[in-house]
Amino acid sequence: MFSKYRKTPSASDKPRTDNVAKMPAKTEQVAKPVSMRKPVVSKMAARAVATDKELKRKERMGELKLELHRSLLDNLNLAALENATETDLKAEIGDISQEFLNEKGVVLNRDDRTTLIQELYNEVKGLGPLEPLLQDDTINDILVNGPQQIFVERAGKLELSDVTFKDERHLLRIIDKIVSAVGRRVDESNPYVDARLADGSRFNAMVPPIAVDGSLVSIRKFKKEKLAIDDLVSFGAFTEEMAAYLQAAVACRLNVIVSGGTGSGKTTTLNALSSFIDDSERILTIEDTAELQLQQTHVGRMESRPANVEGKGAVSQRDCLRNALRMRPDRIIVGETRGEEVIDMLQAMNTGHDGSMTTIHANSARDGVSRLENMIAMAGIEMPIKAVRSQISSAVNLIVQASRLQDGSRRMVSITEVTGMEGEVISMQEVFRYQRVGLTPDNKIVGHFTATGVRSHYSERFKLWGYDLPPAIFEPFAAE
Repeated sequence: MFSKYRKTPSASDKPRTDNVAKMPAKTEQVAKPVSMRKPVVSKMAARAVATDKELKRKERMGELKLELHRSLLDNLNLAALENATETDLKAEIGDISQEFLNEKGVVLNRDDRTTLIQELYNEVKGLGPLEPLLQDDTINDILVNGPQQIFVERAGKLELSDVTFKDERHLLRIIDKIVSAVGRRVDESNPYVDARLADGSRFNAMVPPIAVDGSLVSIRKFKKEKLAIDDLVSFGAFTEEMAAYLQAAVACRLNVIVSGGTGSGKTTTLNALSSFIDDSERILTIEDTAELQLQQTHVGRMESRPANVEGKGAVSQRDCLRNALRMRPDRIIVGETRGEEVIDMLQAMNTGHDGSMTTIHANSARDGVSRLENMIAMAGIEMPIKAVRSQISSAVNLIVQASRLQDGSRRMVSITEVTGMEGEVISMQEVFRYQRVGLTPDNKIVGHFTATGVRSHYSERFKLWGYDLPPAIFEPFAAE
């Protein structure tokens, strides 16, 4: 297939001749004296030759694609690409590619030529080798550790993909293409960046010299279809009884914090809970990277902004939150509270913006409260610890704990109510939990959801708002 790829035919033919010459020689020598060993040796040799050919094929295709990409940059009218359709652009790429292949004397079969045109299209209009991974709906995260190592997450488990970049320069070019599209930059003086892809996926990158073995990239893919409560129930994230309780809690305007670790499904849970908000309410969302997909009519979305090259122009989440308080919101939803904006968030929850929601990083409901205390301390506000806890206990009503378990499944492992203060300690009661029972031989978690038997502290409030939950909801569930 590639015998005409190199300029000197003898050089490209030589390795193939050597390999073909070696194979029969070994087979004949082994087959005559010891016929029993013939299948073993031939299989091992065939596997080695097939692997070697595949590696050479990939290497040659990579070199060919690199040269073709340079040719495209010289021949395509880049200014006209914005208005070109995918069909027209692929046809133009196909024509230029065919001219190039004819000049080089390279012959490709139909499948290789189609693959080459698609990869070149991805280089010109998309994100190169990352494009097929972004189109794969089964992939949740894409993690790049240098140009030769790209991991993907499927169903909560990481696996190494066969996708690679040509070299570090190729990877840096794709990174620069992403960040420049949103008006940001990344280089040696500013070696890390947060950005958002065109489809809303969250993008983070670190480049050398901070990244030692090649640029590091992580992409949290944006879900095209928002998961509703019914979807999460069917996936086993929680039960129908828990969903009924959460619907009452959100509709009755309890202030909710979704707590959990990285990748535990906090944003997905927050999106699902937001579906219970009445369509007549005005909602303002504040995020570092816009990910929330609210379906209500009256939604105002805000996104923070980093400083520019001169170190000026930064707009923090706290700046957005302060301004949001002047915009007559019924509810404020902060994508993730991680810094000094916690003060304004708690004040908003305490002063007429009931039903506000946010997420925080924490391993349990009690840890979540401690995190809030720490963030207040880091904001530089000197307050007695009792005053801080009093502020938290009066602002936060409900903490929903999400977790990614060791088998990759995501569960709402706890729903905890904040009931007030007892002395200098915030009092809390767990209403629902996920009870782990054991582990199957294939490392799948065995467990079930159950109520703790504690009646909700907000039962009277639920009744006043028209949500009279049956007492059976709060009775412990039997394991199935």
